[in-house]
Amino acid sequence: MENNRHNRTLGREGEDISCRYLVEQGHVILDRNWRAGHLEIDIVSMDRVGIHFVEVKSRSVPFEASPQESVTRIKQKRLCSAAKGYISRKGRTLPADLECHFDIVAVVFDRDRTQIRFFPDAFIPGI
Repeated sequence: MENNRHNRTLGREGEDISCRYLVEQGHVILDRNWRAGHLEIDIVSMDRVGIHFVEVKSRSVPFEASPQESVTRIKQKRLCSAAKGYISRKGRTLPADLECHFDIVAVVFDRDRTQIRFFPDAFIPGI
């Protein structure tokens, strides 16, 4: 139980840091932790090039695999399904010609240092 609480806290902190990072890069945060049934999108943001569906992966040192590697094909498909749900529910409030981007933000906590790696267009749905 303690480990789950730690993971939730780590995840929330990673999402907070990711939002600040994205805003600094010119994004406007539209939603956080948006849910459609069992599907979830960590961050939905918009910038001058389109709408971004962002998966945030946070890890603390030491870890076995880099955070972005945990965004498997299955997770990608779920994120795509959630994005379709998001657009179908909120599409009329969004510009009609928006390009969709699927990004990953990897956050690594190492004692006093936090590393943020942004992977824009980390994957293309269906490929």
